[in-house]
Amino acid sequence: MLVNQIGESIKNRRKELGITQPHLAELASISINTLYKLERGKGNPSLNVLIKLSEVLGLELRLEIKKKF
Repeated sequence: MLVNQIGESIKNRRKELGITQPHLAELASISINTLYKLERGKGNPSLNVLIKLSEVLGLELRLEIKKKF
């Protein structure tokens, strides 16, 4: 599931940078509850939340066309 992959990527990057969940939530101006849910693959994050987190973590959001098999 896509939300699980996004949450895992955010958690892994946060840990690589040595940032705690509360600190990341503060830096990204999002609620700690939103971050907890996202990292666990729960919830439905808005594009705005994902952009804020990606900016703080140095990640890139991409939208790609699926290749036909």
